[in-house]
Amino acid sequence: MADWDLRPASLRDVEAVVELRAVVMRADLERLGRYDPHRVRQRLRDGFDPAHTWVIEVAGAFAGSVALRPAEDCRWFEHFYLAPRLQGCGIGSGVLSELLERCDRIGVPVRLNVLQGSPARRLYERHGFTVEAEDPVDVFMVRDPLPVSEPG
Repeated sequence: MADWDLRPASLRDVEAVVELRAVVMRADLERLGRYDPHRVRQRLRDGFDPAHTWVIEVAGAFAGSVALRPAEDCRWFEHFYLAPRLQGCGIGSGVLSELLERCDRIGVPVRLNVLQGSPARRLYERHGFTVEAEDPVDVFMVRDPLPVSEPG
């Protein structure tokens, strides 16, 4: 696995994340008949909140993003995009594990949605997410917090 770091996002990061989202989601959105080059970018611009977003860096360079948005009874895992050249190297699993551990420590479930047929669903299932609901476009998943063992 390549070395990676998370740093807090800023408003300056939005366009890099927007463009990565358009690349990463294109195949799945086209398969579902829902790809629109303007909409795929604008939806992220409209929902980008740097307060709950991190930038993934590999060798000091932008490689992806991830958000963990607080909600009343859970955290929403969102905007998880990794440059295609870095997918399958363990970075996504490492980032997901780190953020899930943070949620476990505070005892909150994590929810997400993934597009129907997306290979990312297997990653989420390996990390304990189960299907809560689905529709023709999205699969909604949840992961309850795992107990955190005290150092001993």
